[in-house]
Amino acid sequence: MAISSTFSAAKLDSLLMNYCSSSSASFSGAYFPYQQQMKVFPRPNHGNKGMVSRNGGVRCEAAEFNAALGPQKIDLSKASALSALQQLKTSAADRYTKERSSIVVIGLSVHTAPVEMREKLAIPEAEMPRAIGELCGLNHIEEAAVLSTCNRMEIYVVALSQHRGVKEVTEWMSKTSGIPVSEICEHRFLLYNKDATQHLFEVSAGLDSLVLGEGQILAQVRQVVKAGEGVLGFGRNISGLFKHAITVGKRVRTETNIAAGAVSVSSAAVELAFMKLPESSHTTARMLVVGAGKMGKLVIKHLVAKGCTKMVVVNRSEEKVAAIREEMKGVEIIYRPFTDMLACSAEADVIFTSTASETPLFLKEHVKDLPPVSSEVGGLRLFIDISVPRNVGSCVTDVEGARVYNVDDLKEVVAANKEDRLRKAMEAQAIITEELKQFEAWRDSLETVPTIKKLRAYADRIRLAELEKCLSKMGEDIPKKTRKAVDDLSRGIVNKLLHGPMQHLRCDGNDGRTLNEALENMNALNRMFGLESDLSLVEQKIRAKVEQSQK
Repeated sequence: MAISSTFSAAKLDSLLMNYCSSSSASFSGAYFPYQQQMKVFPRPNHGNKGMVSRNGGVRCEAAEFNAALGPQKIDLSKASALSALQQLKTSAADRYTKERSSIVVIGLSVHTAPVEMREKLAIPEAEMPRAIGELCGLNHIEEAAVLSTCNRMEIYVVALSQHRGVKEVTEWMSKTSGIPVSEICEHRFLLYNKDATQHLFEVSAGLDSLVLGEGQILAQVRQVVKAGEGVLGFGRNISGLFKHAITVGKRVRTETNIAAGAVSVSSAAVELAFMKLPESSHTTARMLVVGAGKMGKLVIKHLVAKGCTKMVVVNRSEEKVAAIREEMKGVEIIYRPFTDMLACSAEADVIFTSTASETPLFLKEHVKDLPPVSSEVGGLRLFIDISVPRNVGSCVTDVEGARVYNVDDLKEVVAANKEDRLRKAMEAQAIITEELKQFEAWRDSLETVPTIKKLRAYADRIRLAELEKCLSKMGEDIPKKTRKAVDDLSRGIVNKLLHGPMQHLRCDGNDGRTLNEALENMNALNRMFGLESDLSLVEQKIRAKVEQSQK
């Protein structure tokens, strides 16, 4: 198969070189889903959901590579004489043509990784487009999205190859965070296709949150879609996945009472503070809130709900604080600029921090000289830090008279009412299972689109060839009207002949029976008309990545 001059041989060569580091099982002829491929990895996982050892695979040296290929083995001394695409074909790269791209999530959450690691991996909202672009620049990644919150950092991708895609993304995470790959692998979780979809639906519904049913995560999933608008790598599959996740999150909260009485991270932080304070000081403890964004505003609301009538709020500008003060009439909310933060801290018993600062606001040297707090509030100044990255450095824990709590410490608050939380989760799971089937059916229905396009192109090539023969026999002095009439006639015949097959390939993905029939018809048409060439799919995918990288 020939390649155009614009097709990058270098890109193909780099992909080819990667094949030699994969398991020899990759050349077994038949494609097995990743869960089955895990059987060839002798090392056990670390016990986390979907965890896989990255070093357990068998390296494929040159001799093993040739042996695996059998009669198709490559003479390495002559490899340079082969075109890039021929090398791909000979090295069994057409495995991609038998494999649908996979949806994969590579993630770390409050359930699997400490906050010290999550804060290094956190990606600010403004950096999302850049992150998506870099991820889609990886050889085996087609689409990408990043869900980065105080409790999780999850990367969703559409990968041409599960194993290679996971490897590339993990190395990217290591490069951007400075965390060794081995350490990320120890704490990450990996989920594929249906499991990855179900996980995002559960996340959006609040089932995977530290606080069951909390509503802020749904807003954060919405923000991923907003940040991905117009970004090249936020493609049809990932976009459809996140939009469906929003639908699931809204439906779960509408049809179940999972959000009834549910608390947010902010309210859990307030609850934790009141758990640590002596009961007698609940109405007299001096409160300081650093940051008046979404999280800070919720902290203020929950403090008011707990009976606090006076608090100090430190923020970069007074505008947000004034808006909160206007909304909470009857409560004394005192604004102070960031330059007064340490002075305000000296007069506070409990300090809540919730800013987007990427560096700590409080370090040991800032806190050690603060005056001690009254014994009436327990003699300890409480720092409740719900920011990721953290606003309060871990070194502050060494200061006598100070106690630091972060988002990981909120587990103490949410452990209550476990039985009721599980019952609510079961109700939500029924909805998620139903929505999962609909999404999988929609994604399956996309499989027929390439066949529809190829069948139309196949028929049109024949039409044009036969039209040209006909017109040449009619002579050179054919009136334009006659030429157009013959052209319209050929188009009409082709359209009528294709109408039936096209109807049997189209489905909306909602009817399982219709979908199965459409897929059967697709396979039959592919066989009858020879629509699947050996490397057409891999060529299209790699060509698209090359063109993307050249922009």
